[in-house]
Amino acid sequence: MRVSIILLGTFLYSSMVFSQDQEPNEVLLESMESGAMIYEDFCVNCHMADGKGVENLNPPLASSDFLMNNRGLSIKTIKFGQKGEIVVNGKKYNNTMTPLGLADDEIADVMNFISNAWGNLNNKIITVEEVSKIQQ
Repeated sequence: MRVSIILLGTFLYSSMVFSQDQEPNEVLLESMESGAMIYEDFCVNCHMADGKGVENLNPPLASSDFLMNNRGLSIKTIKFGQKGEIVVNGKKYNNTMTPLGLADDEIADVMNFISNAWGNLNNKIITVEEVSKIQQ
């Protein structure tokens, strides 16, 4: 499993969209690499290696409108967990995600990974400072 996540990360590095005269942001790339490992340790069992989740149980992160349109709420979900119904890509999910106990830097890293994987593209890095401002 670790190999597939690392290979995915390597693929992401080479396929991310950058302006034609801009080098990849090394800080973002390092964060994404760390985030891929955190994802494998904490998230892959529910959201799967391909980010597609489990139909009718755990929402997809792949090409996720919720993730990309609800940045602060997505951070809050990882930080504090989630209860109650949410709608992702037009489908309702009503499962509980327990808090993972991650530090703010780990949350920033996993958010940078998932928001730039599986059809998602986030041009603005998620920072530790941003995560630290999210309250329950």
